[in-house]
Parts: sequence; structure tokens; C-alpha cells
Amino acid sequence: MTRPLAFALVLLIGAGLALPRHALAEQPLKAVPELDTARYAGTWHEIARLPMYFERKCVRDITATYTPRPEGGITVKNACTKADGERMESEGVARQAGDDPAKLEVRFAPGWLSFLPMVWADYWVIAIDEDYQWAIVGEPDREYLWFLSRGPTMDAKTFEGLKARARTLGYQLDELIVVVQPD
Repeated sequence: MTRPLAFALVLLIGAGLALPRHALAEQPLKAVPELDTARYAGTWHEIARLPMYFERKCVRDITATYTPRPEGGITVKNACTKADGERMESEGVARQAGDDPAKLEVRFAPGWLSFLPMVWADYWVIAIDEDYQWAIVGEPDREYLWFLSRGPTMDAKTFEGLKARARTLGYQLDELIVVVQPD
């Protein structure tokens, strides 16, 4: 094999190996086909996330509690502990986005601003355990991602499997922040 031909072959193989990852990121992200919001309700513990501005001060004991509202929607209460030990909390609301039960939108801005589209953020459940013990939450642009668990810790095998699953969905995990777990 001549040197130019070998070089061209290496380039083609390299491009072929890079294609699936690139192609995955271009595929539209899908939410799970069904979500039982009554089972999803309750407290979830954040195991890991991609960087998120609103969580920049959160270092441990990060939780999200979802409570169905009588008038519809879900109350969302996020809480975390900062590096100085101070507890931080915020409350918002979630609503279903369209007909898909696993595609939600969340708002932490005051209710009187709810008519503005920019105060609502996508919150899609993209993978969930059949027993609702873990979940992966993301959004269509793949900028934000959360790994959630019903308990404050998750075994390493499950966590590695969920990270692999997120990668197959087109997420880049180079900047993944793993939450400090309680002692």
C-alpha cells in the first residue's frame, strides 16, 4: 500500500469513527414516552449535573422536591448546601409542555411573569427507572443534564451505566460535576 493511500485510509477510518458521535448530537432528543407524575412526585437527590449557572454555589445535599398542585402543574422546590454550609432554596412551578407528559417546562420567576416564554426552561425526563428510583433529566439542546436518585447516593455500577446512556443520547460529559455525597 502506498503512503498516500494509507494516509487516506486512516483519514476515512477516523472520520467514520467520529461520525456516530456527531450524528447522535444532531438527532433530536426524545423524552421518555410515558411519565407518571404521581410516581415522579416526591424528593429526588442530585447525583451529578452539567454546569448550570443557578447551581454554581451548590456543593452538596442537592435536592428537588416535586409536589402536584390542585389547580394543575407541579410545585418545584430546589434546595442545596453551599460551601460555607449555608442552605439555599428556591421554589418554582412546572407544567407539561404540549401533549408529551415527560416534556415539562419549569419557571422560578414570579408568577406574574409567566406569560413571557423566556422565563420557562425545558425540563425533559429522558430516562427513568421502571421503579422510579433514578432519572436522567435534560433539555433539547443538550446543554444541561441532571442525574437524579431517590436516595442521596447511587451505586457506581448504576451511575456508570447512566453516564454511558447519556453519552449515547449525544451528551458530552467532560464537564460533569459529581455532587459531594453526605458522610
